[in-house]
Amino acid sequence: MGDLVNGQTLREMFITGTAWLEKCAPDINAINVFPVPDGDTGTNMLLTMRSAIDEAKQDVDSDASSIAKMMAHGALMGARGNSGVILSQFWRGLAKGLEHNACFSGLDFANALAESVQLAYQGVIDPVEGTMLTVLKDLSKAAREAAQAHPDDLTAVLEVAVEAAEDSVARTPTLLPVLKDAGVVDAGGQGLYVLLNGALHYLKGEAGKIQYWKPAIVSSETALLPKTIPMSTEVELPYGYCTNFLLEGQNINIGRIEKTLAKKGQSLTITGNGSLVRVHIHSFDPGEVISYAAHLGKLHEIKIDNMDDEYLGFLKMQREKLPVTDITIVTVASGEGFFKIFNSLGNVIIVPGGQTMNPSVRQLLQAVESAPSDNVIILPNNKNIVSTARQVKPFTSKGIRVVPTKTMPQGIAAFLAFNYDLDLEENARVMKEATNTIKTIAVTKAVRGTQINGLKVKKGKPVAVLEDEKLVASGDKRVDVVLEALEKSEVRGMELITIYCGNKVEAAEAENIVKEISNKYKIEVELVQGGQPYYEYIISVE
Repeated sequence: MGDLVNGQTLREMFITGTAWLEKCAPDINAINVFPVPDGDTGTNMLLTMRSAIDEAKQDVDSDASSIAKMMAHGALMGARGNSGVILSQFWRGLAKGLEHNACFSGLDFANALAESVQLAYQGVIDPVEGTMLTVLKDLSKAAREAAQAHPDDLTAVLEVAVEAAEDSVARTPTLLPVLKDAGVVDAGGQGLYVLLNGALHYLKGEAGKIQYWKPAIVSSETALLPKTIPMSTEVELPYGYCTNFLLEGQNINIGRIEKTLAKKGQSLTITGNGSLVRVHIHSFDPGEVISYAAHLGKLHEIKIDNMDDEYLGFLKMQREKLPVTDITIVTVASGEGFFKIFNSLGNVIIVPGGQTMNPSVRQLLQAVESAPSDNVIILPNNKNIVSTARQVKPFTSKGIRVVPTKTMPQGIAAFLAFNYDLDLEENARVMKEATNTIKTIAVTKAVRGTQINGLKVKKGKPVAVLEDEKLVASGDKRVDVVLEALEKSEVRGMELITIYCGNKVEAAEAENIVKEISNKYKIEVELVQGGQPYYEYIISVE
């Protein structure tokens, strides 16, 4: 494509790129350094791009500068997790590089990519090579070189950039030891490669064909990835439309319905018999679900709720219960028990989210604006939400401080340190100091077998991760893994251990673990219902 490209083409390129990304979002989620069931990079990048596209669709202009600016704003508002924030900076750079361009060439695009690299690196507090940043830098360099030879040919420039991205993704384990140890490539880099490859398919006239294709996951140069990463079949999308209906018919094949609807949404629940079936599903296109079901019989009790509206209603309900104070705390939490704990601590607005359900910049901003005070402290309670929380400040007139809590126990410790007699700055400082007194251990089942940090991990067996940064224990029994993790966390000399039980933990097992810990360490141990998904136990040591 040697002609100049306008904004409509730019939008269509990345609509196709996003569709391509959606096809392998579950596979990207599965590229997790630790063998734990909480990978969410693919989901975060997909939802960030959907927000960018939704924003761009509101602009009927064909001006490339205008479309790029709209997509940059949409990407930032929809950014989730570290990968989403970096992706939003990618778009911010493209918008800056294409400013005042009604149309653009291959050279213009290459120059805009250079802007993206600069802004992406500036947007990360501690840039690390071997990540999505490196892939962006490498593909940008290749694009600039290609543009020297083919300045007017966007397709040729993007093709070279995509090839460079693929090579860069494969090299990420050589730059980041933790990736090499786990035998995986960088998930964010993989997502960026897939997104741009999808855009390239559009430029090459292949948009109609990709529905029959599927993106390939790049193997690391150590060639361990295909052996160690089990590809999942579902990507959890926490927002969209909650669709419920009752299907009446004859000889209804529930298995076939389940198989078909599983491809059209998430959180699918089907109950009933051959003549009456109740369906619950979360989907971004409820019309498609209803249309399919209507061909199978009569539909009754149809109910479709926009979960974004439900979220705003949830924020409004919380606001109505809060007193007017100088400072409100906005905290992210997951699990009914943790919800109750944070609510019991007082002046708080809770944003549902955490592992696999990172809230977006827009959702955190909505929570901040709903607070009945002019000053807000945000507790992300997840290392992947910290960067998202830091994007909120420019969009509100309220005083904002982010206390970079990386776990929910850290968030509780920070909350307990809050003092109504202190101002915003002092409270943020005191709360951050309080997080340093807490160590957090998370215990779950390994989703794959691997060897990392000198530990041999078996699929389906319990593992423990310290501070969401280091795998410290693995074994056949949870009680043994918990005790090993506590020992490696230097628990001796600590005063209190709090065990937050997940939503599927049996009481007898939890009580036995408390007994074993008490007998070994002679430390006070509290057992609390956290109700969190994915992790059987979240353990706080202080």
